[in-house]
Amino acid sequence: MIAPSLPREVNRAFGALPAPIGKRLLQVRDLIFAAAAAHDDVGKLTETLKWGEPAYLTEETGSGSTIRLGRLKESDHAAVLFNCRTTLVDTFRERFPDQFEYRQTRALLVPTSGALPKRELSVCLSLALTYHLGRPGKRAR
Repeated sequence: MIAPSLPREVNRAFGALPAPIGKRLLQVRDLIFAAAAAHDDVGKLTETLKWGEPAYLTEETGSGSTIRLGRLKESDHAAVLFNCRTTLVDTFRERFPDQFEYRQTRALLVPTSGALPKRELSVCLSLALTYHLGRPGKRAR
């Protein structure tokens, strides 16, 4: 699946990042849309800004948890951020202990150089986009 055109304000947010981080996060964006397309239950993603950073929401179906893209002040890595009240980052850490760096329960860090670990990252993104499926209290649509 090809990701849709960038909304103007989201494009500006990517452009405000240091070039290596912005370029890497655009690759992650492509993986987010591909992961969403691979799951019928996810539906159309909403792409917007949250806290000035590109964010991807499953508003149409409520199937997943928000994914944000940005950087952490103390790191030169690209950051894929998740709701810290979920178990997502702990799950990623268990599945891929050596593939990524993590920050507490909120971030998975991706180096800006070298090959992007697409398979592993796609698994993580799919888990986030389907986080609420099968859980009690999932929003019905």
